[in-house]
Amino acid sequence: MRKHDTLSELPERYKKSQAEASRTNPPGSNPVQSVPKTDHVEASFFGLTLQPMSSPKLMALVEKGISENRKWVITNHNLHSVFLFHRHSKLREFYKSAHWTFIDGMPLIALGKFYGYALEREQRVTLADWIHPLMETAARKGWRVYNLGSPEGVAARGAAVLRRLYPGLQIEVSNGYFDARRDSAENEAVVQRINAYKPDLLMVGMGMPRQEFWTQENMERLNARVILASNGAAIDYIAGMVPTPPRWAGRMGLEWAFRLASEPRRLFARYLLEPWYLLILLMMDFVRKGGRLNAAVRRETLGETFGEGF
Repeated sequence: MRKHDTLSELPERYKKSQAEASRTNPPGSNPVQSVPKTDHVEASFFGLTLQPMSSPKLMALVEKGISENRKWVITNHNLHSVFLFHRHSKLREFYKSAHWTFIDGMPLIALGKFYGYALEREQRVTLADWIHPLMETAARKGWRVYNLGSPEGVAARGAAVLRRLYPGLQIEVSNGYFDARRDSAENEAVVQRINAYKPDLLMVGMGMPRQEFWTQENMERLNARVILASNGAAIDYIAGMVPTPPRWAGRMGLEWAFRLASEPRRLFARYLLEPWYLLILLMMDFVRKGGRLNAAVRRETLGETFGEGF
């Protein structure tokens, strides 16, 4: 990460996001009360059920969940999660139980358009961008934030950067490398530490599908108002552990290329092999629907149609 990406100049990237939020929720308005679930158009295609929304609407959703103590699980889908979704029934159960699923990946915007949905680029929200307006809002509103994930020391370093960027931010962290089995002593210690802190917002970033499985298994025991169950590498970016891709690349759908260049061994299969598997599933869905890819109301996955592994 470049030096100017670490502290003072980082918020400059996000002025547009803040300006957009101000236009959407002008001073004196009540954004928390203005976003009932019916405001988020639900898109069902390729076995997925999504609630596409822009960053300001997602922020308003988090505010509503916290202010009303909803204990919502908010997650996302990208191309990698879709690959895992169609291969693991346990992950499909997680998404079925999650309250909201937004889009984090331009390929899903394009795929939704193939299925007939009028999705827009602004309905792709990635934590690499959104974490800054999210933490600014958390500091301003006095939310208690807890981040679970990243290697030992990295999360603490990222939290320290965020505290300097957003004075007054209340954030605590735990690293994501522990025995995550539900009945393990380490897992029990993590759950107890989270519950003692009583976070308004719990952010879980331990990699897919581990973070989703952990959330699913421990959700009922967690004392948190909103659980953001797919935090990704946001804190790693903040801490400087992983270079942040240029933000224009994300808007153009090319962020994957920069991430692949930074971590080729870890991301080779994700970006160069998994899409072929999904292409096969897409062709099977095309054939199954008689040569059409119209959006479907049905919510079963292709895995349930063709068997586990699809």
